[in-house]
Amino acid sequence: MRPTPRALFVAAAGLGLAVLPALGLGAGWFGWALYWALFAAAFVVDASRTPRRRDLEIELDVPELLYVGAVGAGTLRLRSTGRGGRTEVTARVDVSHHLAPGPALRGILGEGTLALALPLGAERRGTAELAAAWVRVAGPLGLCARVHRVPLARTLAIVPNLPHVRGHALAVWGARDLEAGLKIERFLGDGSEFDSLREFMPGFDRRSVDWKASARHTKLLARQYRAERSHQIVLAVDTGRLMAEPLLGLPRLDHAVHAALQLGLVSVRAGDRVGLFAFDERPRRLLAPRAGMGAFRLMLAASSELAYSNAETNFTLGLTSLMASLSRRSLVIVLTDFVDTVSAELVFDNLLRLSRRHLCVFAALRDPVLDAEATREPARPRDLQRAIVADSLAQERELVLRRLARHGIGCIDAAPGELGSALCNRYLEIKRRELV
Repeated sequence: MRPTPRALFVAAAGLGLAVLPALGLGAGWFGWALYWALFAAAFVVDASRTPRRRDLEIELDVPELLYVGAVGAGTLRLRSTGRGGRTEVTARVDVSHHLAPGPALRGILGEGTLALALPLGAERRGTAELAAAWVRVAGPLGLCARVHRVPLARTLAIVPNLPHVRGHALAVWGARDLEAGLKIERFLGDGSEFDSLREFMPGFDRRSVDWKASARHTKLLARQYRAERSHQIVLAVDTGRLMAEPLLGLPRLDHAVHAALQLGLVSVRAGDRVGLFAFDERPRRLLAPRAGMGAFRLMLAASSELAYSNAETNFTLGLTSLMASLSRRSLVIVLTDFVDTVSAELVFDNLLRLSRRHLCVFAALRDPVLDAEATREPARPRDLQRAIVADSLAQERELVLRRLARHGIGCIDAAPGELGSALCNRYLEIKRRELV
């Protein structure tokens, strides 16, 4: 139990009566004593009517699943079984580091049930815990309050943001290039895999005429081609220390996972085989390439279990292990990041070795805050210094990407919200050109 700010204000107001005897008013002693006696009586009455822990019933309703980067809705319900009347209630919930600290919840508790909306901002994947609720209940007069700690011991799972991934993938599903390889009738001139013969018609490419078949059937026949299907797409996700750093409110790893899931969903829809590989100081997870929506569900489950690591990424061990596990030429997309040319050297050497057998795409996350610092008009010498440092980092980053591109490695450097779309566009371009 503790006094409220209202009680302290009332007590401070009573100190003015103590000045009256000093001014020669002898009756002031009586008024001062009466005031404090009334205040003490009111405080005792208010304390006796303040709800105790046994007079409170507290329930917490939270969803079983939350999507990282989104805000879920929970409800904290309180009901008083005593006779304290209407009281002011303030509540806070202890949450683990997976959730953003919530605001103080305030309301008036009467005879019925008080429902307080509890926002749940998911910041990291994993199992979040809601340990306890701290409930501050004021008395009817607002002079004193009791603070109760109520254990909750509730847990909920935080997984990749699947609605976000599906929403962005829907925009890609309407692309004309995505249909390549799905139907028997292909777009004219697309693809390199023989499908069928049909009678030559005006407007067809003359190079498609099959002269031997035409001689056997005594009429001009043209070859129909289709795009090759069942390509192998492997998404290699770096889960090292740098990827655990936050970027625009989420760890870089979660941005990479969302982009990988978006591309995985599009690739499965296009009829290709999709796999997942995660590594930091050593290989962590290998999901062999598979086809169908079952492969995407396995990929979603595997990405939900990717842990944030404090270890430095060993690109030599990780990419060498991946190369040893792939028996056929594949499209390997490495989702990682780097801060300078020194840290990019190991990435470059191992990607160059991997690109001798597979088609490689290097995808990095660009920091929009760093770009804003480089282009912001400086108002102070400190701002100018920050702009120079940001611009030098951007130039080093550009040099690394150009060096990778000169050796035939595709490079994508995009902001977190644009990485998934950039990967899908590059994937459709690769399918259209049949580079795998």
